[in-house]
Amino acid sequence: MLEQGDKNIPIFVVISGELETVRPSGAHETLIARVPPGQFTGEVNTLSGRRALNRIRARIASEVIEVSRESVMALVQTDGELSQILMRAFILRRAELFAQGLGDVTVVGSSHSADTLRIKEFLARNGHPCAYIDLDRDADVQSLLDHFHVSASDIPVVICRGETVLRNPTNQEVADCLGFNQAVDQSEVRDLVIVGAGPAGLAAAVYGSSEGLNVLLLETYSPGGQAGSSSRIENYLGFPSGISGNSLASRAYAQAQKFGAQMLLAKGTRLICDHKPYVVELADGARVPARAVMIATGAKYRKLAVENLSRFEGVGVYYGATFIEAQLCKDEEVIVVGGGNSAGQAAVFLAESAKHVFVVVRSDGLADTMSRYLIRRIEETPNITVLPHTEIVALDGTEHLGRVTWRNGQSGGTIEKSIAHLFVMTGAIPNTTWLEGCVVLDAKGFIKTGSDLSADELRAANWPLARRPYLLETSLPGVFAAGDVRGGNVKRVASAVGEGSIAIPLVHQLLRE
Repeated sequence: MLEQGDKNIPIFVVISGELETVRPSGAHETLIARVPPGQFTGEVNTLSGRRALNRIRARIASEVIEVSRESVMALVQTDGELSQILMRAFILRRAELFAQGLGDVTVVGSSHSADTLRIKEFLARNGHPCAYIDLDRDADVQSLLDHFHVSASDIPVVICRGETVLRNPTNQEVADCLGFNQAVDQSEVRDLVIVGAGPAGLAAAVYGSSEGLNVLLLETYSPGGQAGSSSRIENYLGFPSGISGNSLASRAYAQAQKFGAQMLLAKGTRLICDHKPYVVELADGARVPARAVMIATGAKYRKLAVENLSRFEGVGVYYGATFIEAQLCKDEEVIVVGGGNSAGQAAVFLAESAKHVFVVVRSDGLADTMSRYLIRRIEETPNITVLPHTEIVALDGTEHLGRVTWRNGQSGGTIEKSIAHLFVMTGAIPNTTWLEGCVVLDAKGFIKTGSDLSADELRAANWPLARRPYLLETSLPGVFAAGDVRGGNVKRVASAVGEGSIAIPLVHQLLRE
């Protein structure tokens, strides 16, 4: 009834008989679920318009109702009761497929390969289930390599739907092979194009699409932004037991999809701002037009001024602490560099599985930069040690990080220790270089908005309107900024979500103008 890789996935409601969902793998199949009378098929790819992950067929003579994707979208947007049932089922089913690795892609790689980690993280952060075969551990890996005519030197290998073989592909090549962007019309003029799918961008997508705007999200890597790499956020309103950044992002993205927002996984390289509609130019040369633009590209962690840093990125040096990284450093000593909440969350999370966690900060402590609840958690965790007045000065190793040297700024003494895992979560550099002078930036490169823009700056930017810029509007009419990329931001997930939602009434005002 449905084959792996099919587009525009309907759902089937079983009246009589029985359906089954299976994962095809060459001549073999893995049974995922049976669907009896009164139940229905479907998961989140029905919302996104992406390809079917698995095969659906009737086990016996059956009577079903086929509900098209368009009708499913109408139901979740207009019928509150059915929306709750369908959305809950779709989200939980995707979570189970992800947990069991029952999808349409197989990754063959090595835990010692930075590119393997990159691809696994890319799929995980996009919530896409995959089977993983470790070249160093799985006994039958050679037969798979022989079947697809690849060698160990091609690692990592990505196999899409058992048909297409990619040798050490880029993230964009993986996205194209799996059809992440096929349902998106890039030439359509949108009411709002949001560049960046972190908390601010996702909030704007949810509120904008729910209020009838034609919204497109542009994201280079995955939903969630920097917050998406947080192992656990415990001070976000409404989640008293905490929630991982990736879970929060995936729920927000599903919510945006429910209201009709779309996401394009592609890198925006330039904002063309000398005419309307504005245009975001992509890395492949495609151009996405928009009546209004929101810049929510966030910020990235500063890199340590240490020789050989790039050599160990992905093979010992990491910029996020998720379940994938935690698996790599189980029962080993690790270092977390940084004194903010992200560093604190990472330290507490890693301490659950690591032998010991050293938190390295250049200041005299954590009180000025970290939430009190995290400081107390760190103080009460016996296998976490905070090293104040300390900085990393050297990294060493062969193919993987093996030794780290740090120096105490007060005593001047250095310590070299055999540590293979270093998590860098310090400072913030705004992602604004792609704007090429379209909007006014502050001295640190963050975007100035609203009342922060002086009259002189607006004159220099040739502000054409009688009114001043709206609260989150930049020096370019119709271009807004929200979240960590904006000057004066509060650096909290909740404030980024608030800014993303606040921007939508301003977009409505602009479009009425």
